Amino acid sequence: MVTLLDKLLIYLVILFMDNYFKGRGAQIKTENRFLNTHYSTEHPEGVDEPLLESPDTQLLFETPKKIVNRVDSPDVGMAYSLNPYQGCEHGCIYCYARNTHEYYGFSAGLDFESKIIAKPDAPRLLEKFLLQKTWNPVPIMLSGNTDCYQPQEKKLEITRKLLEIFSKYRHPVGMITKNSLILRDLDVLKDLAADRLIQIFISITTLNEELRRLMEPRTASALKRLQTIEQLSKAGIPVGVMNAPIIPGLNHHEIPAIMKSAADAGACGAGMTVVRLNGSIGKIFEDWLQKNFPERFTKVMNQIKSLHEGNINDSRFVKRMTGEGHIADIIHQLYRRAKKKYFEGRSMPPYNLTKFRKGANLTLF
Repeated sequence: MVTLLDKLLIYLVILFMDNYFKGRGAQIKTENRFLNTHYSTEHPEGVDEPLLESPDTQLLFETPKKIVNRVDSPDVGMAYSLNPYQGCEHGCIYCYARNTHEYYGFSAGLDFESKIIAKPDAPRLLEKFLLQKTWNPVPIMLSGNTDCYQPQEKKLEITRKLLEIFSKYRHPVGMITKNSLILRDLDVLKDLAADRLIQIFISITTLNEELRRLMEPRTASALKRLQTIEQLSKAGIPVGVMNAPIIPGLNHHEIPAIMKSAADAGACGAGMTVVRLNGSIGKIFEDWLQKNFPERFTKVMNQIKSLHEGNINDSRFVKRMTGEGHIADIIHQLYRRAKKKYFEGRSMPPYNLTKFRKGANLTLF
């Protein structure tokens, strides 16, 4: 039996391990399936210097030809998305977007959270897209892939400029973030909310600050996120909580507390998903879990597999987000009861699609 003292010792050992990169989620560089060469740490005794060191954040720039992407998945609640950044400095260990970094020739591990690709031309491309004569307003999500309010946004302000374009054309937009930086743009968000053109979800995975620092190292604390919900709500901006991903054996027991805290802060909607570890994320997560919670490793991994027919990955529409089986049933019962108890009579107001200024035309009525 693992005692509290044992857990403390494990944590202290990890904290001061030379090869544990504090402030980063991933601790390894995984193999990129598109490249012929990759890092290998199988025989470090033959190397004079460490193969991996804690990386500094490197900012890169991309000039895409288009910025709005159609989303074909039927279970993510969006038809179009827009990603001003690729890669995410937040470093969330479970992030499904990690695999997309491999398309750029990078690792889904440390590279994903240290090599950040920004798209400064995104506002111009969005305006060009909205000016199409054939375009009719459909909510566009910021972002479907990585967090649009990650740390680089503080100086680049790409997301703010995008919001100003949405405001200019009175076009509906959705947002999901873990960063309180969103409050910087309260003026634009209030303007959009006045015509029911905005819906925001704040993602909260855990209220346990120790777990948050390990699992989502560069995100805002849960307290900051709850304060963000409160301030958005008081400003009249529709805001909900996204309790995701739910990881059995790590944070599933927190569902009621998260839902209550969000409702008390003024959230008017709620959503959830369960964890899935597709592609390289499985290896990244397993390495992180073994280093941080070795006493729980087998239990957590087995329970994740139980959600997805014995696998840690899952590409089946709907089931990949909800899971199935005994553990999934427990999770959904906790969620449904908490939602009924704390969100009874609450809902996100529907988008208003009638305000769109098609072709930039203005109207007096």
